[in-house]
Amino acid sequence: MQDGRYAFRGKKHLLLPLLFLLPQLAITVVFFFYPAGEALMGSFYMEDSFGLSKEFVGLDNFITLFSDPSYLETLRLTLVFSLATIVLTMGTALLFAVLADQVNWGGTLYKSMLIIPYAVAPPLAGVLWLFLFNPSGGVLTELLHHFGYTWNHKINGNQALFLLIVSASWKQISYNFLFFLAGLHAIPRSLIEAAAIDGASPWRRFRTIIFPLLSPTSFFLLVVNTIYTLFETFGIVHAVTQGGPSKATETLIYKVFNDGFIGLDFGGSSAQSVVLMLIVMVLTFLQFRYVERKVTY
Repeated sequence: MQDGRYAFRGKKHLLLPLLFLLPQLAITVVFFFYPAGEALMGSFYMEDSFGLSKEFVGLDNFITLFSDPSYLETLRLTLVFSLATIVLTMGTALLFAVLADQVNWGGTLYKSMLIIPYAVAPPLAGVLWLFLFNPSGGVLTELLHHFGYTWNHKINGNQALFLLIVSASWKQISYNFLFFLAGLHAIPRSLIEAAAIDGASPWRRFRTIIFPLLSPTSFFLLVVNTIYTLFETFGIVHAVTQGGPSKATETLIYKVFNDGFIGLDFGGSSAQSVVLMLIVMVLTFLQFRYVERKVTY
C-alpha cells in the first residue's frame, strides 16, 4: 500500500513538468514537425496548380531537381553566400567584442549601440541597406560614384550578392557580439595579465589564450549562423533583390518560395525543402562530429 502511494506521488510529480513542457511541445509539433511531414509527403507527389489533385511520382521530383542546372547553380550560390556571411559576421563581431572589452569610459553606450541592430527585422535591415545603395541616389552609391565606381545592383549580379551579404551580416553581428562579449568576460583576467607580464604581445595573447578559450562560443555561433544564413535570410532576399537580377541572388530558401508560391510547382518545391532540411542536418552533424573536436572547454 505504501509503495502504491509513492508510485502515485511519482506520477503526480512527473505530470507537472509535462504540463510546463506542453505549450512548447505543441508549438514544435504544429510549426515544425507537421510542416516538415507535409513537405516530406508532398515531395513524392505531383500536384496541379490549384492543389485539387495529385499523383504519386516517387523520386521523380528529386531526379528532376538534381538534373536541373539552375538548381545546382543555386546550391553553389547559397554556399558562397553562407560562407561569406558567416565569416564577415563572426569576424566583425569578434573584433567589436574585443574592442568593447577594452573600453573603460563610455563602454555601456558603445555596447548598447552595437546591440541595437539585432532588434531590426530582417526585411527592414535589407531595406535600410537598399536605401543606402539605391542606384538612383543612395548615400553610399553617390560616394562610390565620387571615386569613379558605378553601382547598380539591379543589373549587376555580383553587386546584388554583395549587398545581400552586407545586409545579412549587419543584421546578425549584434547577436554574435553579445555572445563573444560574454565569452570574453568569462576568461580569467589573471591568465591575460600573467601572459602580459611574461612579455607576450597583445596579438600573441589573443592568439594563444583568448581565442582558444572562446572556442565553445565560436562553435555555438558557427552552428547558429549556418542555420541563419540558410533559413532566416529569406526576408532580406525578398526585400532587397527578389532573387534577381536573373536569379543571381536566388538562394535555396528563396527558390523554395519562388517555385512553390510563384511557379506553383508544389511537388518540386517540397522536394527542395526536404533537400534543404537534409543539408542543414548534415552540416550540423559534421560540425558536431569534426569541428567540436577542436573546441577547448
